[in-house]
Amino acid sequence: MIQEREQILSAIKEIMVELFEIDEQAITLEARLYEDLDFDSIDAVDMIVRLKEMTGKAINAEDFKATRTIGDVVEAVYKMLNT
Repeated sequence: MIQEREQILSAIKEIMVELFEIDEQAITLEARLYEDLDFDSIDAVDMIVRLKEMTGKAINAEDFKATRTIGDVVEAVYKMLNT
C-alpha cells in the first residue's frame, strides 16, 4: 500500500511518464503542472482516474482543484490516504 510521500511521488512520476510522456527528470516537487509540465484539465482528469485505480480510494476532484505543483498533488494524495 502506498502511504509515504516518497512512494506517492514515485507513483505519480510513473503515471506521468507512462500517460503523458513527460520526462521523469522534469517531474519534481516544485514542478508546476500547467506551466512547467504543460498539463491541461483533460490530463488532470486522467491523472485522477489513475490515482483512484492506484489507491483503490474514491477521489474527490475538489481535493485537487487547488493543486498547482507536483508537491501539491503528493500532499493531496497523502492526506487522502492517511485520513
